[in-house]
Amino acid sequence: MCGILGYFGNKKTKKSVLERRNHFLKLSKKIRHRGPDWNGVYFNGNTNVFIGHERLSIVGVETGSQPLTTTTSTGGELVLSVNGEIYNHKELMSSVLHSKYINKSGSDCEVLLYLYQEYGHTCVKMLDGIFSFILYDTENDSLLIARDPIGVTSLYYGITADCELMVSSEFKCLTEDCVSINMFPPGSYTYVTNVSSREKSLEDINFVKYYSPSWKTSILQEFSSNDEAKVSAELVNRLTNAVEKRLMCDVPFGVLLSGGLDSSLIASITSRSLKTNERSNFGNKLHSFSIGLPESPDLVAARKVAIFLGTIHHEFTFTIQEGLDVLYDLIYHLETYDITTIRASTPMYLLSRKIKSLGIKMVLSGEGADEILGGYLYFHQAPNDNEFHEECKRRVNMLHHFDCLRANKSTMAWGVEIRVPFLDQSFMEYAMQVHPKFKLNKIEKYILRKAFDTPNNPYLPDEILWRQKEQFSDGVGYSWVDSLIDKANKMYTDEELLEAQKYYSDDPPKTKEALMYRKMYSEIFTEKVKVPTVRWIPQMNWDNVSYDPSGRAQNVHSNVTEALK
Repeated sequence: MCGILGYFGNKKTKKSVLERRNHFLKLSKKIRHRGPDWNGVYFNGNTNVFIGHERLSIVGVETGSQPLTTTTSTGGELVLSVNGEIYNHKELMSSVLHSKYINKSGSDCEVLLYLYQEYGHTCVKMLDGIFSFILYDTENDSLLIARDPIGVTSLYYGITADCELMVSSEFKCLTEDCVSINMFPPGSYTYVTNVSSREKSLEDINFVKYYSPSWKTSILQEFSSNDEAKVSAELVNRLTNAVEKRLMCDVPFGVLLSGGLDSSLIASITSRSLKTNERSNFGNKLHSFSIGLPESPDLVAARKVAIFLGTIHHEFTFTIQEGLDVLYDLIYHLETYDITTIRASTPMYLLSRKIKSLGIKMVLSGEGADEILGGYLYFHQAPNDNEFHEECKRRVNMLHHFDCLRANKSTMAWGVEIRVPFLDQSFMEYAMQVHPKFKLNKIEKYILRKAFDTPNNPYLPDEILWRQKEQFSDGVGYSWVDSLIDKANKMYTDEELLEAQKYYSDDPPKTKEALMYRKMYSEIFTEKVKVPTVRWIPQMNWDNVSYDPSGRAQNVHSNVTEALK
């Protein structure tokens, strides 16, 4: 992944060409943490177009710098800046484009230039990957902007007082110039014509929803097979394929290993793949990374998995004070004040810094499984199968506000790319329509556990495969969340909380911990131009569900995981 910034001006601007170029270079520098390897710029002073790229080189390391450009058959120029990875780029070049073009840069993203020439803006539907991109067509003075189906990559758009359009991977680049900023919707693209003469308001931008899988509208009667063995085999096949396509990499990589089911399965599948197929220039020995308070549940479990798989394991600890010390910087990178996002991002942010110091630039992780398969502990309280399914749909549709945002920005704060196999389109298409009776059967994510329960050739130790769900902010050590709550309770009185609820009337903090994060956020971003924060809250319409996002707040949580089958 990388950092991208686009400015598409009009004739109203009063700044000189040099002033404008230097200004946007300064803004692009704000996201250099996302791409510390190199930066590239396209700037046209006549049309007032600036496209900046802060590069993290993962594929085509020596030759894949961006923005990428090409001259069309009619003499125009296409300019492209991409944050992400296109996993099916080779297939697209050979099968869809029939080898008509040659990949000159070695970048997986170059295929977008040729797809656009042949198919126009509808080419977005053909992509399999994680991406946010800007593609400017100089000949037609048109612009194509798109974001991946679930929103694994981050993207924001804003409008200036002169109705100029700006786009960036993080909204901190837009606050100086824009009077309105919003999150670019995932699974969507916009195609803007007459860019340099555009003088319409932000609300006039038309978003096309290109990603509309069947699970988004499916109902209870439309579930996949009732054959447990068939469902299990399909899940194994699709998740394995999802992992293997994400091993496209020209630099050292590893896996995040919390010791929970999801990250452990990704580590196991990756380890098997490397043993049977050396998929990089860096050998077939997998590096795994975990973090927690000393002897936390996750560290103990991750250690067992690493020994079982034979990975080169890197275990790091942090103290409560170290976690508290980074909160301000963390919120600067996350650009949110959501409680559960901040709780879980802190150890991930600390771990990413350690990973980068070891020379690793890409990691695989287990985000998405809990949303797709109803893995959070409060799902035990679902009153019926239909509500269970609808909650899975709601959770997946909100991932770009929570787990995707956390994973992307916590790691990219240190120039580390994260890849998430559970959010593969093919895997989601099938797994979302697995019947709830398979997803929850005495234990959460039952069918996933059962699918990989292969005693003759085990993927994981039984105590890990059947370990109860432990949310990351809890698993790193129960005292982490407790300390955050305690710190906030000492900082503010009940009266101060009530007063803050009136002051922040747009989104009143319900707890002192929420107030602590909101105040930090307000100090960093001043809230002159605000991107609304969406809060991660369990399904409160169900009986006996606690408001606090911690898994320990739910009645079903047990400190001692039982091995259930």
